[in-house]
Amino acid sequence: MVSISRLLCGIVATGDNLRFGKGAAPSSPIGAFRQGRPIVVWNCTRRCNLHCLHCYSNSDGKDYAGELTTGEARKFLEDLAGFGVPVVLFSGGEPLYRHDIFEISAYARELGLRPVLSTNGTLIDEKTAVRLARVGFGEIGISLDGIGEHNDRFRGKKGAFQEALSAMQNCLRAGQKVSLRLTLTRYNYQDLPAIFDLVEQENIPRVCFYHLAYAGRGAKIQESDIGHADTRSALDYICRRTEELHRKGIEKEVLTVDNNADGVYLYLKIKKERPQRVEEAWRLLLSNGGNKSGINISCVDNLGNVHADQFWWHYSFGNVRQRKFGDIWLDTSDELMRGLKERRALLKGRCARCHYVAICNGNLRVRAEAVHGDIWAEDPACYLTDEELGLK
Repeated sequence: MVSISRLLCGIVATGDNLRFGKGAAPSSPIGAFRQGRPIVVWNCTRRCNLHCLHCYSNSDGKDYAGELTTGEARKFLEDLAGFGVPVVLFSGGEPLYRHDIFEISAYARELGLRPVLSTNGTLIDEKTAVRLARVGFGEIGISLDGIGEHNDRFRGKKGAFQEALSAMQNCLRAGQKVSLRLTLTRYNYQDLPAIFDLVEQENIPRVCFYHLAYAGRGAKIQESDIGHADTRSALDYICRRTEELHRKGIEKEVLTVDNNADGVYLYLKIKKERPQRVEEAWRLLLSNGGNKSGINISCVDNLGNVHADQFWWHYSFGNVRQRKFGDIWLDTSDELMRGLKERRALLKGRCARCHYVAICNGNLRVRAEAVHGDIWAEDPACYLTDEELGLK
């Protein structure tokens, strides 16, 4: 993640201790995270009531055999807590389709894990919002991929936009922190002004803009990704609106996700336009270290298979039914696990020669594999010029 609000405006947020290290957020323990204890995205079920065009897990409206039972889920969460995992993100499919989601998320909280929920929001009525708030989720991330029909078309259900918006309103009324999550594509990036208006009007505290990852159904719609010029324009607009909100005294946490070229772009922008902030920006980005797949971000799918991140379902390091998660995660006898943790010597093309590899770390490897058939090739979504990357 690249924190636009922190780098541009100095807005400190709860998750900054994980992104930037000691001192980034008040009294926040980071030791375990910095020692390779990752955030775990757990796709606790694959069943879903929507059919999103970019779904990395190819989820559908059916039951999937072999998902972890309640007993297995509790044991898995105990293993995560014992290993020192700081955050477990309950995802799907649609995680609210798990019959025991409130039980296991509350148990995660009891174990000292910080539970987060990633949902499409369509199942969160007022009663459900109150139950979520009682669990004590650190955040409920609710996905929108545009305004009105743009979102409904992308998510395969008429009325999905209004249901997601109602979910945000219900959660906020219940005292539950929410974030709006949007994946940028050529079909919805024109909605950015309306999205920012919505964030301000509804008092949504956090918004995350995801870049498209070419995995699952997302691999089938690569042509829907926005081009390099539009990516730059979108990021410029996100920066401008973030600064405008800050000047108005409205502090929102604004982040971009799954393209660490954003960090380099933002650093160069700050260096040119706000030189007084450039040293802090460099320090924060260097501490963040860029892409964390296989390092400080991981994924466990609905069947218990461990992956480098949520886009690597086609490659597993092992299964939590057979081995503890921590044992799997620290085992660098696997060539891919070892490579991701120490990748710089393996990177090719522009990524290998980039002047800013220390703050990008080669970006999203699964995207390079999808386009070039080579895990270590340059990320095709890097929109910076050779001159900007110090290659000339």
